[in-house]
Amino acid sequence: MIFSHYAEYDRIFEELMQGEYTLNERESWVRMMGTWVPYPFQNNLRYLPEADAKACVDGLVEAQTNSSGAAGASNFGEFIDNVFGEGIAACFMRPYNFKVWAYTPEKLNKVWIGERVAVIDWQRAKRNVEEGIDDFGWGPNNRFKYPLGGTGDFYKRFEPVVRDNLRLNTRLVSIDAERKLAVFEKDGERTETRYESLISTMPLDRLVCDIIDDAPANIRGAAARLVHSGGYMIGIGIKRPCPSTKSWMYFPEANCPFYRVTYLSNYSPNMTPDAKTHYSLLCETSFSPDKPEDDETILERTIAGLENAGLLEEGERDDIVSTWVMKVGYSYPTPSVERDEILAKVIPWLEDRGIYSRGRFGMWKYEVSNTDHSIMQGIEAVDRILEGKEEQTIGIVYSVTEDGRTAANHERPSVAGSGEKRIGSQIETKDVTAVGDIREATISEEELGVTDR
Repeated sequence: MIFSHYAEYDRIFEELMQGEYTLNERESWVRMMGTWVPYPFQNNLRYLPEADAKACVDGLVEAQTNSSGAAGASNFGEFIDNVFGEGIAACFMRPYNFKVWAYTPEKLNKVWIGERVAVIDWQRAKRNVEEGIDDFGWGPNNRFKYPLGGTGDFYKRFEPVVRDNLRLNTRLVSIDAERKLAVFEKDGERTETRYESLISTMPLDRLVCDIIDDAPANIRGAAARLVHSGGYMIGIGIKRPCPSTKSWMYFPEANCPFYRVTYLSNYSPNMTPDAKTHYSLLCETSFSPDKPEDDETILERTIAGLENAGLLEEGERDDIVSTWVMKVGYSYPTPSVERDEILAKVIPWLEDRGIYSRGRFGMWKYEVSNTDHSIMQGIEAVDRILEGKEEQTIGIVYSVTEDGRTAANHERPSVAGSGEKRIGSQIETKDVTAVGDIREATISEEELGVTDR
């Protein structure tokens, strides 16, 4: 999906897409305990069975009255316990985040959250349960764009613009960082290229450990400690009319391997042969050394999980007409406890030698690695190299800081609010055109079940 913090990104998108996209309303849910809970979970505990809702509220009260709060947490696991309490931690936050990250929350820092996550206070949560109040989350991506031909169609449209300076099917073999010399290979033939500045978007650990010949042992060792997860993307095509208006859904329970499922056919009518007779699902499952997944069974386990979660009705398996499996080795750049310490060593060493590692896995900063962030990282890197302008999006200070993102200050879109279709009209909207997003949730945070108002 396409969502943006930047006017420049929006301009590029509009120029390239020429209106050939849909504008969709967000409708996101959590599936658990045999029911659908509107997102964000912690604001809508009333949808849970009565005993479970009470346990979540009681835990929230205990945490917010007796714990040291977010400030007393040294990692994401402690943050969950201190802020949300035992009930919410046990039934949603811990199992869901393990399914997303493929690592226990204790292995993650809290820096990627920064100061941008305002959690629900226990009084409000208790009132919502007792009075039956729907409390759908505010967020910046309540309306999102989607290219008619899929997200890849957007990137294909860059090619004619940059064609004269584009070399494809050319492998970077090695870099001599001190001499600023890169060796490339194409069709078995190697060439040397000298550079003044080099921008790399390959995974930072691979760049340092596999490509740069003269990286010293301490830099190489630091980069090797970066942690990431991979993912299985499973597509299911079904010859039935789409049964739902939902956009995407979160799955914290163990009865399915995936953490998120998207009704991709609701994004664009071109996602199926016929939008009236077919629909499609995109299912995402993470893996890591701490959470291995079996290649041979992932498709069958995904289909069974859809049945367990109630997304596929009885007998609907017979109507599956298409399946697609893609294994992605690098899916999430994990914000591990030691990540900022590593970046504080590796990034300055590279930049002192004219190498700018940028993008989702180039900078390894999950909190600024969405599509719009990544493109703006490229734009800002070029502006820095050519004109000396300060980069904003990477938001990195080369020391370990409390929030880790002092420089990240985005523009805001003109529309923000609830995307829940059926009751969205009941929720008051607000003008956020002049507000920086430092105090609001990004889609990255929404993926993980934490958001602010």
